[in-house]
Amino acid sequence: MAVYTKINKKDISIINNKFDIEKIVSFQGIKKGIENTNYLLKSNNKKFILTIFEKRVSNKEIPFFMKLMAELNHAKIICPKPLKNNDGNYLIKLKNKTACIVSFLEGKDKNKLNSKNCFEVGKIIAQMHSVTKNIKIFRKNSMGIKNLDPLLKSIKFKSKKFNNLGKFLINNLKDIKKNWPSKLPNGIIHGDLFIDNIFFKNNKLSGIIDFYFAANDFFMYEIAICINALCFDNKKSKFKINKQKIKSLIEGYESIKKISLKEKKSLNILCRGAAIRYLLTRLYDYSNTPKTALIQIKDPNEYYQKLITHNNLVSYKDYLI
Repeated sequence: MAVYTKINKKDISIINNKFDIEKIVSFQGIKKGIENTNYLLKSNNKKFILTIFEKRVSNKEIPFFMKLMAELNHAKIICPKPLKNNDGNYLIKLKNKTACIVSFLEGKDKNKLNSKNCFEVGKIIAQMHSVTKNIKIFRKNSMGIKNLDPLLKSIKFKSKKFNNLGKFLINNLKDIKKNWPSKLPNGIIHGDLFIDNIFFKNNKLSGIIDFYFAANDFFMYEIAICINALCFDNKKSKFKINKQKIKSLIEGYESIKKISLKEKKSLNILCRGAAIRYLLTRLYDYSNTPKTALIQIKDPNEYYQKLITHNNLVSYKDYLI
């Protein structure tokens, strides 16, 4: 559940006074997501999304996300558009927290993507990268490979299910960092393009949401994240790589933006890095979140299986054949 901060009619009045938009007449909490509080706002003719930023997002970094979404909208990349208030700013204070309003994106996420969907995802990622390589703003990737050691050290291996993973994780992270590439094509990436952040309408991609992990990093790392998030099939909690989906994802990307030989040679290590990132974050949540918390914890075993899969692959071709 992702409604940490509750609002009321008085807060809606503040929004109506601060924004030059059609009067908001109703609001409803959105339970999906775990980082921030989100509400669906409705006027008589339009819908908007209110995001209240919780402690996990630094206030000094929020303008980066607003500027990024504004620039992407200007370049016709379909994503939420942040709205400026009557003072000309994107941000307001609500319940003593920083908040923003963005446009409502039509469509909804799918439970499972097919190869055609993956082609569309690859295409919009490449379109986005073609824009963000020229955007002159910067945010360091807080979940980059160099920042994972403190996360690993903070995990409390209380569960018998995972308490034997310590050495495995230390050795894998050490090897991944040792072989991590340098000087690949880079710019701003979405950084968290999971299936619930991709919307479809009438079986066509209608946009992408949730840019609050966006940061500067390798463009190929975005593809590695997507391979992990979108190109495995789940059969009774057994995750098997789907190479046809990977092929379609990359073909969609290369229909807009070519991937260099150096990027292709780096795919395996980047996939391993993406897998261990999500394995560690899930282990942290699994081990450190109180049982009373109103958050659905995702099973770390999914990304343990995916990391094992990547450890058994080597070359770029291994992902396609």
